[in-house]
Amino acid sequence: MSNGPILILGGTAEASKLASRLAAQGHRVISSLAGRTLNPATLKGEVRIGGFGGARGLIAYIVKQEISLLIDATHPFATQISDNAILAAASTKTPFVRLERPAWHTKPGDSWSIVASLEDAVSLIPAKARVLLALGRQHIAPFSRRGDVHFVVRMIDPPEAPLDLVDFELELSKPGKVDDETAFLTTKRLTHIVCRNSGGTASYTKIKAARDLGIPVIMIDRPHRPSTHSVADIESVILFVDKLFGSV
Repeated sequence: MSNGPILILGGTAEASKLASRLAAQGHRVISSLAGRTLNPATLKGEVRIGGFGGARGLIAYIVKQEISLLIDATHPFATQISDNAILAAASTKTPFVRLERPAWHTKPGDSWSIVASLEDAVSLIPAKARVLLALGRQHIAPFSRRGDVHFVVRMIDPPEAPLDLVDFELELSKPGKVDDETAFLTTKRLTHIVCRNSGGTASYTKIKAARDLGIPVIMIDRPHRPSTHSVADIESVILFVDKLFGSV
């Protein structure tokens, strides 16, 4: 087995925790970030920022850096980089594992409308609604045709270009605790939430707050992904690494 570094395709909270765990075990870790967040959290190990240039670029990077293990810990909706990772791992015969956090599921009291796409979500919003768009900035454009809806757009970083929405307000903040989210939804007089089924705990508080307040959620379902080589938590990745390399 190569003594080369472990490459983590990251950008998620789980990827950050995983990098810390692997670095603490003595592995050389390279975390790759897309660069969409202006001030990413400090990561253990080495960090590279920016795309690879498609599957071919990722293949070239794996070969050049002599990567010994490729871990895909990207967002569940980051389908392009995940497809590239599967192809690159197969092409270079590099061991591969995907960390995919479990999806959210409805609980008693939830009022979800599950849709397959952003366009379906746009069409489902009732007229005169006040809607929290809990989406990345690259997913806002389809909602521009709804001039009959007031949108509250929450982002971590300010958009690089003005948002093409007719009636909206911009909220630069991260999701808070359940009480914070409840106060936010109430103060903004929101009637609906549009979000993607990202899973995990970091942004689930808005779902719990919506349940408590009886606010409907338009939930964009996850794209179908290959289940091969996927695990649901960090401990399973660590076990995979331990079996692959043995003790470091």
